Amino acid sequence: MKRIVLIQGHPDPTGRHFVPALASAYERAARQAGHNVQRIDVARLRFPLLRSAAEWQWHEPPAAIRKVQAALAAAQHVVIVFPLWLGDMPALLKGFLEQLLRPGFAFAKAPPGKMPDKRLKGRSARIVVTMGMPAFFYRMYYRGHSVKSLKRNILEFCGISPVRTTYIGMVGGTSRVRSRALERVWALGRKAA
Repeated sequence: MKRIVLIQGHPDPTGRHFVPALASAYERAARQAGHNVQRIDVARLRFPLLRSAAEWQWHEPPAAIRKVQAALAAAQHVVIVFPLWLGDMPALLKGFLEQLLRPGFAFAKAPPGKMPDKRLKGRSARIVVTMGMPAFFYRMYYRGHSVKSLKRNILEFCGISPVRTTYIGMVGGTSRVRSRALERVWALGRKAA
């Protein structure tokens, strides 16, 4: 059984959107299969946005972020669920990841010209991203650019691998589209994939 950190990245704390429903489906399925799930609803955390490289590198993260760092340090699998906004993750989720994945925690500081030591090796990840457009259009026309950036430049940079992606398009469509998406995410949760 896996230890999973599930990051629900919709910035609205009310939970009345499809992304929190997908996160709940994954969480319930994983728990029913015997996995240990710690859910993080980013919109319910209190943390400031970082405003300088010095802050990011040298200041202590807020208490809420330190708790998530402890959960991530103990996790074997990370799931990040978020909506595509203006072609990217919502700003609040990006700000959360900047706070969370700091030097000294996610990777070791390295001398100039050297790659840092990746401190989150041994963990896998699943990115689940929703969008109003057809998923194939985002992957083919836009080449999934923002999701590739999250995968390569953030998660894999810290050592998290493999990172798999689930694209869910047309979320504003019919209830059948949403039902199928919930079933897909439920199946991922059962397998802790």
